[in-house]
Amino acid sequence: MSSSSSSSSSNSSSSSSNSSNSSKSSRSSSCHSSSSSSNVVVVVVVVVVVVVVVVVVVVVVVVVVVVVVVVVVVVVIVVVEVEVVVEVVVVVVVLVVVIAVVGVVVIFVVVVVVVLVVVIAVVGVFVIFVVVVVVVVVVVVVVVVVVVVVVVVGY
Repeated sequence: MSSSSSSSSSNSSSSSSNSSNSSKSSRSSSCHSSSSSSNVVVVVVVVVVVVVVVVVVVVVVVVVVVVVVVVVVVVVIVVVEVEVVVEVVVVVVVLVVVIAVVGVVVIFVVVVVVVLVVVIAVVGVFVIFVVVVVVVVVVVVVVVVVVVVVVVVGY
């Protein structure tokens, strides 16, 4: 009789230790998932800040260059004879278009890199491959369009 009671008490103690182990493991897994989600949030916040800073810097540089080019053109028009004005205007238009396109391409590349970083952090490698292929195709199309525009305006 005493042996059966001692075995039942040992069974109950082992079941209680099992339940405490399972609760510990569930706590650790929930803690791990919350830390990984907080890492993703930190990555997304950093990426957004970097994108905003780069876009602002590129826009400021493009605006400054366009203003300088316009000032130079006005000075040239005032100082030089009127016959040269048409050629100068064509050159200025080409420069402004090229500067604007370069600024847009830089912003586009930065946004694509940021999106890739976020996708790497969140999803995985297969999606990254697809995104890289799409980005390469889009960049090639943009470069071809820019070259065609510059050549057409040049002639």
